[in-house]
Amino acid sequence: MVLVSNKELLEKANQEGYAVGAFNMNNMEIMQAIVEGAVEEDAPVIVAATKGAIKYAGIDYIAKLVHTAASKVDIPMSLHLDHGPDFETVMKCIRAGFTSVMIDGSFLPFEENVALTKKVVEVAHTVGVPVEAELGRLVGVEDEISVTEREAFFTDPKEAQKFVEETNCDFLAVSIGNAHGIYKGEPKLDFDRLKEIDEVVHIPLVLHGASGIPDDDIRRATRLGINKINIDTELRLAFRDAVREVVCKSDVYDPRKILGPARDAMKEVVKTKIRLFGSSKKA
Repeated sequence: MVLVSNKELLEKANQEGYAVGAFNMNNMEIMQAIVEGAVEEDAPVIVAATKGAIKYAGIDYIAKLVHTAASKVDIPMSLHLDHGPDFETVMKCIRAGFTSVMIDGSFLPFEENVALTKKVVEVAHTVGVPVEAELGRLVGVEDEISVTEREAFFTDPKEAQKFVEETNCDFLAVSIGNAHGIYKGEPKLDFDRLKEIDEVVHIPLVLHGASGIPDDDIRRATRLGINKINIDTELRLAFRDAVREVVCKSDVYDPRKILGPARDAMKEVVKTKIRLFGSSKKA
């Protein structure tokens, strides 16, 4: 199957009341874990790459890996730029064959965020690529972007409505108490705020920083309009723990015997999350 766009995946999820998992990849084993897990769950899936992943692996390697994987499976998949920091990065990804992009202008004043997002939307839509934007800032670290608690702020429903109307973005990432990285204590999501946002924007909403959020909160968020959920940290932790288990308990030096168990561990995370999001059997 050829890669599809997030618009196709998320509009169906929005209509049927579930969320599609967006899993971040940085190398072949992570990509294989994501795709194999989705295939085994018969689920749609979003393979996401940040600017940091592109810098590490190379944009052509990432695009070819994911396009090759999609050609060999029968589930709907997309290749998504996660947290695109600027117009230039977004354009490079579109030219490389990404089927969805995110422009993250959340660090900018409202009007500048609108202007940047609108510019990306106008160009991306001409070639059929949907755009995710972000309003509100999440505390934590995402690749090279670090946000302190003082700098973070929640998404305002009225601003969200205005933002979507002015930019015509396809999906909106919201800040409702979620955070990137490992949570310090149990996260507390503002579900009333989420409900208000969903009632006024009428497009699929996105939850970043979902690693570590309790399962019941994920289910509730999905019922209140979240249709795309990003997972990165839990994949990294599964990778780390599996590699540590091998290298600390043996003298193995074959990369396949080190990375193979890590791939298997990450695949189980993917499958567990897909079932939690309600997207199993939705391919």
